[in-house]
Amino acid sequence: MKEELLKIEIAYALPKVQSLLTVHVAEGATIEDCIEQSGILAKHPEIDLKSNKVGIWSRTRKLTEQVEDGDRIEIYRPLIADPKDVRRRRAEKAKEEGRANKITGGRPRQ
Repeated sequence: MKEELLKIEIAYALPKVQSLLTVHVAEGATIEDCIEQSGILAKHPEIDLKSNKVGIWSRTRKLTEQVEDGDRIEIYRPLIADPKDVRRRRAEKAKEEGRANKITGGRPRQ
């Protein structure tokens, strides 16, 4: 009996370059197996599976989880800036420039 192969995509994006690779793996393969078989680690040596998070279709998963046919494994880069800090700085700037109410943070009345 012929073994069924699963078709899996591996995605990794940098600011100016995106890698999208297709790999065929045996049933029971884990996320880590798929990433290693794809060759993406050689193409992007900055990927460290101990620190980079991974997911399937935008949902974070563990490297040991098994994949299903048609899954898209995504390798995530660390955030450059904390979104909360960026929003806080933007709000403070708006208050200083008079584009926001200093007390409520809402738009000032005209």
